[in-house]
Amino acid sequence: MIARIVSLLAKIVIGALLASVLWVVVYRFVAPPITFTMIGDALGGHSISKRWMPLSRIDPNMARAAIAGEDARFCTHHGFDFEAIAKAYARTQRDGRLRGGSTISQQTAKNAFLFQGGGYARKALEAYFTFLIETLWGKRRIMEVYLNIAETGIGTYGVNAGAMRYFGHDASHLTSAEAGRIAAVLPLPKKRAAIAPRGFTRRHGNAISKRVGVVRNDGLDSCLR
Repeated sequence: MIARIVSLLAKIVIGALLASVLWVVVYRFVAPPITFTMIGDALGGHSISKRWMPLSRIDPNMARAAIAGEDARFCTHHGFDFEAIAKAYARTQRDGRLRGGSTISQQTAKNAFLFQGGGYARKALEAYFTFLIETLWGKRRIMEVYLNIAETGIGTYGVNAGAMRYFGHDASHLTSAEAGRIAAVLPLPKKRAAIAPRGFTRRHGNAISKRVGVVRNDGLDSCLR
């Protein structure tokens, strides 16, 4: 009896692993049609706005702004920035406020395959999917998916839909200021807006805009060229 249970559990685990790998492989070539976050917004009564745009058409300023604001070591790490994680942990211990140290790869894994919240169990799955996309996708595809499914406002997903919402044009042409404002919204898209930003959002957006040139000149986006 025990042997049968163990065999059944082993088959379930192997099946789940194979299914997850297949899921990631499919998304390597196919745009994710929907995410759990989108479903949550729809169930909450919000209409969903998303406009997929290939990375080759998205203004390079946007990827540079994302790197400047979210993950300066995106092109050099393998999915996890342990230095950033250590710093985030130290700040959390110091002031008691939870700090994030997630890379763009981790955020993409969470946004594409998982749900918000969930504690340590979700973080473990996030690490697993991060490893898979780093192995099976590569940096360009990770950035492309990230920029197309990241929440840029309530019910608004992707930088193209965000650009249309905030600036009235698509993401194929973005100034460093526009890209910086969208990047400043990404950490808290339900509480921040890129149009007429105030307070921290405005200051953070301006700081990111200034670093866009640094990302370009220092080659921090070299894996995307």
